Amino acid sequence: MLKLDERDLEILKALAKEGRLSKAELAKRINLSPSPCWKRLERLEQAGIIQGYAAHLSLRNLAPHVTVFVTVELEHHRSEYFQKFERVIADYDEIVACWAIGGGLDYLLQIVTRDIDTYQRFMDGLLDRELSVVRYFTYVVTKPVKFSAAPPLDHLLSGLERTESDASDRD
Repeated sequence: MLKLDERDLEILKALAKEGRLSKAELAKRINLSPSPCWKRLERLEQAGIIQGYAAHLSLRNLAPHVTVFVTVELEHHRSEYFQKFERVIADYDEIVACWAIGGGLDYLLQIVTRDIDTYQRFMDGLLDRELSVVRYFTYVVTKPVKFSAAPPLDHLLSGLERTESDASDRD
């Protein structure tokens, strides 16, 4: 795992909140000259810590839709069934997120579609794929309450050993 220092964390926090920051603005915000900032950013991308950049869309202002969370339990708990399920659901754009979970259920899916009827037809088609789904439960989102793409980095990384800022970065 890549050792991160305080400047790396400042880069990550800034980009998690504002992914459109220019490199010059990012360098200014973390009090670093552009070249070392760019090198750090490149290192974080190459290490897979920064996986990409995206815009957060307001579906509410874009088109009618429904967001549904679905828990799925598979009948067979063998690797080939899990792999088949994961391969198949990866092909559906309507499934915007999927997590393998523990605690009695196997997967949690987040599905976005036009309406409940479209969602049900989608699920019927998914069940026709013979994925060993023994049971699923549907939870319709009635209103968004909180969403943050920025993880609580300070909380997650508190107490972890970090390196000092690289002396060559200093202005």
